[in-house]
Amino acid sequence: MNALKIAATGMAAQQMRVEVISNNLANMNTTGYNARRAEFADLNYQQIQRAGTVSAQDGSVLPAGVQLGMGVRPSAISMNVEQGALKQTGGTLDLAIEGRGYIEVALPSGGSGYTRDGALKLTGDGQVVTSDGYQIVPDVTIPDDARDVTINADGEIYAYFDGQAEAQLLGQLTLAGFTNEKGLEAMGGNLYRETGASGAARIGEPGIDGLGVFRQGYLEGSSVDAVRELTELIEAQRGYELNAKVITAADQMLGATTQIR
Repeated sequence: MNALKIAATGMAAQQMRVEVISNNLANMNTTGYNARRAEFADLNYQQIQRAGTVSAQDGSVLPAGVQLGMGVRPSAISMNVEQGALKQTGGTLDLAIEGRGYIEVALPSGGSGYTRDGALKLTGDGQVVTSDGYQIVPDVTIPDDARDVTINADGEIYAYFDGQAEAQLLGQLTLAGFTNEKGLEAMGGNLYRETGASGAARIGEPGIDGLGVFRQGYLEGSSVDAVRELTELIEAQRGYELNAKVITAADQMLGATTQIR
């Protein structure tokens, strides 16, 4: 009985949906996290009578035919690229990206990673790094005797020193843009890497070519909507229960078949 297999694919699909929702809720306070959504597609169809074929009885063309669906399969887990709310922290090296773009970081493997987590830190040598210690690109070093540091919307980093009236320019941060942000591969630790689906990174100055700007003293919150996630969790749970009932009904039908004498 195909109903058993079809319902099993439905239960597996709803289970995956619950896992995606649980990951969203677990990261509802993660800086710069983008919510995910599970997407599904129907499986192949068993063509019992194809639409458009000629009926053997009177020669007429079948307008619809008989196509029996075989279940559902996951097609994608799509990332919602809408921006989270900006939260004021007052931190000197806390940067939020208002608009599109990612901060490029240098990975230990020699490649590049990209993040929207702007909770930057300083090493003992004064290098600006991420919370996991990855060096940002381009490299910026803040001298020990710097009295204060400001970062404007264009990513220019200025330092103030005792005895100097004017600020000294230390460097400028850039942003990376992608044609298809949903094609980025999540690496964990708020990092992404480019793929063939995302396209190559386009490095540019903030505020130019569609890239966003920086906001010093702010961090971008998660884009997870807790109310929406809880609503979808209820829908997924009910969908799982309905598919389980189909398996129970198919089992009872098979039981009735075996009891026929």
